[in-house]
Amino acid sequence: MRAAIAAALLLSASLASAQVWRSDQGDGTFRNPVLFADYPDPDIIRVGSDYYFATTTFANTPGITILHSRDLVNWTIASHLVDRLEGKPEYDLKGGNAYRHGLYASSLRYHAGTYYLANTPVGQKTRIWYARDVRGPWRYHELEREAFDPGLFIEPDGKAYLATASTADGTITLLTLDAGLAHVADARKIHYIKGAEGSKIIRRGDYYYLFNALPPRLALSVSRSHSLFGPWETRDQIDDKTGGHQGALVDLPDGRWFGFVMEDSGAIGRMTNLSPVFWQDDWPVWGTPDAPGRVPRRAKKPIPGGAFAEPATSDDFARPNLGLQWQWNHNSEPRRWSLTERPGWLRLRPTVATGFWSARNTLVQKGQGPASRAEVKLDIRHLTPGDRCGFGTFGQFSANLTVQRGGDGKAAVAMEVIEDTTGGPRTQTRATVPLPAGDALWLRTDMDFTTDLGRLAYSLDGKRWTGFGGDFPLAFAWRTGTFQGEQLAVFCYAPGPSRGWLDVDRFTLSALPPAKPERVR
Repeated sequence: MRAAIAAALLLSASLASAQVWRSDQGDGTFRNPVLFADYPDPDIIRVGSDYYFATTTFANTPGITILHSRDLVNWTIASHLVDRLEGKPEYDLKGGNAYRHGLYASSLRYHAGTYYLANTPVGQKTRIWYARDVRGPWRYHELEREAFDPGLFIEPDGKAYLATASTADGTITLLTLDAGLAHVADARKIHYIKGAEGSKIIRRGDYYYLFNALPPRLALSVSRSHSLFGPWETRDQIDDKTGGHQGALVDLPDGRWFGFVMEDSGAIGRMTNLSPVFWQDDWPVWGTPDAPGRVPRRAKKPIPGGAFAEPATSDDFARPNLGLQWQWNHNSEPRRWSLTERPGWLRLRPTVATGFWSARNTLVQKGQGPASRAEVKLDIRHLTPGDRCGFGTFGQFSANLTVQRGGDGKAAVAMEVIEDTTGGPRTQTRATVPLPAGDALWLRTDMDFTTDLGRLAYSLDGKRWTGFGGDFPLAFAWRTGTFQGEQLAVFCYAPGPSRGWLDVDRFTLSALPPAKPERVR
């Protein structure tokens, strides 16, 4: 009895410490999604007893996040592929922006002691990255052509291929790479599926399996063949009503298989679900024999007994380097931010910009669901007239609390909502409140993805909060915004050169009770 009570208390304490969402239920089961945040275009591999998960980051830097797990359920961030994006001035917010562009849809593989990652920066040629350690350093070969959403496959003998297809055409082309994975030796059209993209290839037994996303239908197909060059036979698998539309399978050490798939999930973005897979007549079937053809909302953990883990969120900025959960909205200006000028604080010096959407050095991390609250503590005493610094959301709708100082030295905080439209960003100032004299200011952002609404508030002591400006929308679209789920953002910019700065003491993320119950598929 005492042991049972102790176990219950331990479980209760660990649940209480969970920040927002916990997939691992602590009883041998897990809930989907495995991460309640925007981790799109997943590709997951196993290396021994370790699993690695590469996911899209677009224009954010560092680019391409790689996560690690021992059980496919509890994930932490292991590394990023690159610190900065290269090849276009827009990555530095010069001559335009790179939102919705940059790095996406990577394919991660491991062979003979080396990690390989294929991706195609928007408007550039495909790169084959390679590293002995998943934490880097990564180097790359650039191929002679642009392969959309490349799916890398390496045979046991080292022969390497890329499968590529785009929705606009649907023709799937197989590129044969040379021995150094640096050049395309051959290119052949091997299959056609209307609307296909996001190709991924695995092998099981006598068959190769080709998975393709079908975005027009938000569905996933699987094709099989005894040869990579076909002929292929194709079946539909699942769709966003039953689990997701882009993904593939990963094997377990004991020979079982699990599927991973991306699901469009509204304002939070595109989340990754995990599913057991069984086989019928050498075809993969998502789900279980009792409930086939759908990703379960809850299932047994693939590998039991692992400890709870999650990507970091809260940060006291006590380390000399930014935590892996943070990214910049584009390549940063390193001279205009520091973690060492005032140890224990993040210092942001204003970048020159005409508005929030064109400002560099906006520091972001993923919004978390189902509902969450983020708070920052700021030291605003060194802001100068013209500086516009604060905290809020970043996405199709960017709702921010912006702190400004007038020519008389007095500070005020404004609630602004910037909507990115096809005609460009449009700013609405809903309310402005003067602030009494003081150095410290707390700002708070609530996001509820069950209602797709957010709220902002400020405090002068971190205890008593004042909300203003009303609810604002949370939204996701691929034509406007960042092509990512709503993010949390700390920013500091000015219309011209500034001698001011903003100091951020800490960032804290916690769970909120969602306004609506969890949806059930």
